[in-house]
Amino acid sequence: MLKSKETLVTTFALFSLFFGAGNLILPPFLGFQSGHTWWLVAIGFCLSAVLVPILGILAHAKLQGTIYDFGKKVSPGFSLVYSLLIYGIAIALPSPRTASVTHEIAIQPYFTTSSLLTSILYFSLVFLFAINRSKILDILGKILTPAIIIILLLIIGITLFGLDFSFGNASFPSPLSAGILEGYQTFDAIAAIVVGGVIIISINQKNNHASYHDKKKLIATAGWLAGLALFLIYTGLIFSGSVLHHHFDDDATRTELLKGISQISLGSTANLLLSLLVSLACFTTAVGIVTGTSDFIKDRFQNSQKAYIITAMAGCLLGIVIGQFNVAYIIRIALPALMFIYPITIVLILLNVVPEKYGSSLVFRTVVLVCILFSIPDFLASIGVPMATEGNAVLSLIPFSEYSLGWVLPALISFVAANYFHSRRTNTH
Repeated sequence: MLKSKETLVTTFALFSLFFGAGNLILPPFLGFQSGHTWWLVAIGFCLSAVLVPILGILAHAKLQGTIYDFGKKVSPGFSLVYSLLIYGIAIALPSPRTASVTHEIAIQPYFTTSSLLTSILYFSLVFLFAINRSKILDILGKILTPAIIIILLLIIGITLFGLDFSFGNASFPSPLSAGILEGYQTFDAIAAIVVGGVIIISINQKNNHASYHDKKKLIATAGWLAGLALFLIYTGLIFSGSVLHHHFDDDATRTELLKGISQISLGSTANLLLSLLVSLACFTTAVGIVTGTSDFIKDRFQNSQKAYIITAMAGCLLGIVIGQFNVAYIIRIALPALMFIYPITIVLILLNVVPEKYGSSLVFRTVVLVCILFSIPDFLASIGVPMATEGNAVLSLIPFSEYSLGWVLPALISFVAANYFHSRRTNTH
């Protein structure tokens, strides 16, 4: 039987692996733009940035394997391609973005050094953590995460109890869908299947004699607790951005907004505490992504430690190259990749969570194929292809396509239809 202390450490580790660059800078900016509709935006954001990722952790608790196991029921070839795409995106976009956010908030205000130097030093430390693989769970769970949570609670608590509530005008025509789509930019659904694997391996290394059910209970409990913490902090940050809107210009950037909110709530200590918060939150996510990618490649090469080290080194070098660009640029170039891969990821997570009788190979193949087909217009629109942009007569027939969620209803219908045909075929035989 695993101890409650182990559950708490795993909860903290999960939280820190999720809570990175996007989780810090996106919610306040959403609140800033949402005005009195902040609560609708918060619901949408938490659906895609909390509920789906935690379901991903529950799927990991059930599978207790790697990201490769998420898509095996579609086909081994699909699962391999999907896994490589996920790790490629994770190591090329959210991981470098953590270095960029760290530079803009924690380094730039104090030093005139280049972003390239920040990236080099930052990913050198990431590499050192990644090669000390066995200590990651304890370092993240016992040391870094409590510091992150304390600083966040100070910012949110002072805003809630020490400032007047005054909301601005809402700038979103559809607050709920705006929140859902902005939740994509946290990469948390992708993070769930990447860092979930890191947690599984770390638990196995520390508790290799624990039973499947004990480990499943540990991961599931830690997942829900980490999700609750994320929900409370996201909602608090969105609310903070909405009530402090009048302190900022309309063209304030995400990083400027976060810095400003911290200074208003924490006063003279803000810069130091925010620098510490950003550095810790971003660093833990980068470590999780590089470690998760290296674990996967190591597994594909017959448990080769050499493959692990080479992958970690390559991931950190890529982080150095891309991490020197500014945050807004990295967010912008990430959008097309997210519009394509995120719906597939959400569908795979949900299919792995449902009871086995509703998740046959036929269901997996049908739903994933439909999801891919109906994600293509959103992907094309994100890169500016005219036929996929708003106002297209054919696309307007697809429900929710105007919100870039045209895949949702077709995926749901195909899930029901595939289960119906599967049950008919089973009963016939």
